[in-house]
Amino acid sequence: MKQKLYMSIIILVSCTTILFAQQPTQPFPQHVQYFKGTIKPSNISQQTMDKSVSVFYSQWKQRFVKTILGKAQSYIWFEGVGKKQCVSEGQGYGMVIVALMAGFDPSAKNTFDNLYRYYKAHPSNRGTHLMAWAQYTNGKNADMSSATDGDMDIAYALLLANTQWGSNGTIDYLKEAKAMIADIMEYEINHKIWSVLLSNAIEYDSKDCFDTRSSDFMPANFKAFRQATGDDRWDKVTNNTYKLFELMQDKYSPDAGLVPDFIVHINKTPKPAPPHYLESAYDGYYNYNACRVPWRIGVDYLISGDMRSKAFVQKINAWIRETTGNNTYNLSAGYTLAGNDIKGRYFEALSFITPFGVSAMVDQKNQQWLNKVWDYTMQFKLKDFDYYDNSIKMLNLIIISGNYWKPEVK
Repeated sequence: MKQKLYMSIIILVSCTTILFAQQPTQPFPQHVQYFKGTIKPSNISQQTMDKSVSVFYSQWKQRFVKTILGKAQSYIWFEGVGKKQCVSEGQGYGMVIVALMAGFDPSAKNTFDNLYRYYKAHPSNRGTHLMAWAQYTNGKNADMSSATDGDMDIAYALLLANTQWGSNGTIDYLKEAKAMIADIMEYEINHKIWSVLLSNAIEYDSKDCFDTRSSDFMPANFKAFRQATGDDRWDKVTNNTYKLFELMQDKYSPDAGLVPDFIVHINKTPKPAPPHYLESAYDGYYNYNACRVPWRIGVDYLISGDMRSKAFVQKINAWIRETTGNNTYNLSAGYTLAGNDIKGRYFEALSFITPFGVSAMVDQKNQQWLNKVWDYTMQFKLKDFDYYDNSIKMLNLIIISGNYWKPEVK
């Protein structure tokens, strides 16, 4: 009888421990105190912002998180564009979003783990902890190379998961994060000049070895990688890329403060990429990659107070407010580095709009502009935009509402 009672107590304690471990330690909403002097929208209440974020999250998740029939795997739906069901960029977005929305979403951990298992089911060929950049609707990889930005967000999401749920369950998030960060450093960072490579397919004899995609500079992620691993090489990547961005602003966009989608020859004379370098005629413009830069750089100031971040985005803030006349309805979907609209781009694109909200948060001078960006963003319906616009909107709403926190490895 005593033995049965003893075993019952052990089972009860074990179950309670597992259940407790799965409860989020940072449940949404968090109302993070960002760096001193930063701002949030002031024309609506915190409760209203939280509600807007949670409502949009529910819509976003229902549309874009897809589970494979018969498997404990989920992916972020790429909507079949180019016959693709998923790209690693989207998988990274989704894993970050779900980790941050735990607490509001009671099934967040299960969803996160399914997203993780899909990532693990599609490894790249160089660096087994990196993800093959795209999968077709039949589930097969488009090719075996990686996309650097997707890997960096997946690794960051694993650090968030470690903080959120701990790493004592079926998935050791911290171990997986460290392994992935090591592969990113090994295969997606140029060790000669400490720049970010486009993918793991780039080798030192590749013609684009000294080129970079501006939106792959994620200083907040890099600082989290440095904190989690103790690898001070991440400081070199952060410092060198901030210097590069300052140079590009001063030389090629002194009035607008913009950077192009792609920067080439950064080992010698950095300059905007030529037309059709990789994706489009606008590869040397502020286009669908660089539009993420105000968010990626701005959030670094919000959570770390890095003055280089503020100095960089304040140039963009001043220009965008002036060129639009502080009217969000005048925003365009793409600009030349001189700050002029790309011809024919006079339409709404959330991937351009919402990052300007994040960058505005760095200084009280931008308060009315930030309020307008929030109001303007909230009028758009999820059904009218694609995976890219809606996912960037989702991430940026979390940040702007004050619910973006950084992972800490003790």
